[in-house]
Amino acid sequence: MKNNEQKSEFLFDKINYKILLIGIAVIAIGFILMSGGGSDNPKVFNDAIFNFRRIRLAPTVVLIGFGITIYSIFKSPKK
Repeated sequence: MKNNEQKSEFLFDKINYKILLIGIAVIAIGFILMSGGGSDNPKVFNDAIFNFRRIRLAPTVVLIGFGITIYSIFKSPKK
Protein backbone atom coordinates (compact mmCIF):
# COMPACT_ATOMS: atom_id res chain seq x y z
CA MET A 1 0.00 0.00 0.00
CA LYS A 2 1.15 3.45 -0.86
CA ASN A 3 0.94 6.04 1.84
CA ASN A 4 -0.27 9.03 -0.15
CA GLU A 5 -1.27 11.72 2.28
CA GLN A 6 -3.11 14.56 0.69
CA LYS A 7 -3.26 17.81 2.53
CA SER A 8 -6.82 19.04 2.55
CA GLU A 9 -7.08 22.59 1.27
CA PHE A 10 -9.95 24.92 1.85
CA LEU A 11 -11.33 26.95 -1.01
CA PHE A 12 -10.72 30.24 0.81
CA ASP A 13 -8.15 31.53 3.26
CA LYS A 14 -8.86 32.21 6.90
CA ILE A 15 -9.27 35.94 6.25
CA ASN A 16 -11.94 35.24 3.61
CA TYR A 17 -14.01 33.33 6.14
CA LYS A 18 -13.61 36.11 8.72
CA ILE A 19 -14.79 38.72 6.22
CA LEU A 20 -17.67 36.44 5.21
CA LEU A 21 -18.81 36.09 8.83
CA ILE A 22 -18.59 39.86 9.30
CA GLY A 23 -20.75 40.33 6.21
CA ILE A 24 -23.34 37.85 7.48
CA ALA A 25 -23.40 39.65 10.84
CA VAL A 26 -23.94 43.02 9.11
CA ILE A 27 -26.83 41.53 7.11
CA ALA A 28 -28.38 40.18 10.32
CA ILE A 29 -28.05 43.61 11.97
CA GLY A 30 -29.81 45.15 8.97
CA PHE A 31 -32.73 42.75 9.27
CA ILE A 32 -32.94 43.39 13.02
CA LEU A 33 -33.07 47.14 12.32
CA MET A 34 -35.87 46.50 9.82
CA SER A 35 -38.08 44.63 12.29
CA GLY A 36 -40.81 46.07 14.48
CA GLY A 37 -43.09 49.02 14.02
CA GLY A 38 -46.29 47.04 13.93
CA SER A 39 -49.47 47.91 15.72
CA ASP A 40 -51.14 45.81 18.40
CA ASN A 41 -54.57 46.89 17.25
CA PRO A 42 -55.26 46.18 13.54
CA LYS A 43 -57.71 49.10 13.37
CA VAL A 44 -55.05 51.63 14.38
CA PHE A 45 -52.40 52.63 11.83
CA ASN A 46 -48.90 53.13 13.19
CA ASP A 47 -46.64 55.56 11.31
CA ALA A 48 -43.55 54.00 12.91
CA ILE A 49 -43.18 51.58 9.98
CA PHE A 50 -42.22 54.53 7.75
CA ASN A 51 -39.46 56.00 9.90
CA PHE A 52 -35.88 56.57 8.74
CA ARG A 53 -34.50 53.43 10.40
CA ARG A 54 -36.79 51.01 8.54
CA ILE A 55 -36.98 52.78 5.17
CA ARG A 56 -33.42 54.04 4.62
CA LEU A 57 -30.95 52.76 7.21
CA ALA A 58 -31.84 49.06 7.43
CA PRO A 59 -31.89 48.34 3.64
CA THR A 60 -28.61 50.24 3.27
CA VAL A 61 -27.01 48.15 6.03
CA VAL A 62 -28.26 44.95 4.37
CA LEU A 63 -26.83 46.01 0.99
CA ILE A 64 -23.49 46.88 2.62
CA GLY A 65 -23.50 43.41 4.22
CA PHE A 66 -24.10 41.81 0.83
CA GLY A 67 -21.24 43.87 -0.58
CA ILE A 68 -18.93 42.66 2.19
CA THR A 69 -19.85 39.01 1.53
CA ILE A 70 -19.31 39.41 -2.22
CA TYR A 71 -15.92 41.00 -1.50
CA SER A 72 -14.99 38.05 0.72
CA ILE A 73 -15.82 35.64 -2.08
CA PHE A 74 -13.88 37.52 -4.77
CA LYS A 75 -10.84 38.33 -2.61
CA SER A 76 -7.99 36.32 -4.02
CA PRO A 77 -5.86 34.28 -1.62
CA LYS A 78 -2.21 35.21 -1.16
CA LYS A 79 -0.09 32.41 -2.60
